[in-house]
Amino acid sequence: MRKKSKQKQSSRTSKRWHAAPLKGSFMVLAIIGFFFSAYLVYPESVNYGIAFMLVFAAMFIASLISMAHAPIRGQEK
Repeated sequence: MRKKSKQKQSSRTSKRWHAAPLKGSFMVLAIIGFFFSAYLVYPESVNYGIAFMLVFAAMFIASLISMAHAPIRGQEK
């Protein structure tokens, strides 16, 4: 029984990773949020400013990955 459960678990983890196509507004929000955090939040509170900038930078990186790896429109299965 134990071997079967391991085989089932390995079959679940063997699925191929696909990037989710994100909207362009997600990237715009990341850019605006980063600049908003850098110019308005960071001077008032360094800790919150850095935290918000890291979150918006991660959003921007996710949108770049989505653009690079998302399927071309019309070729989805």
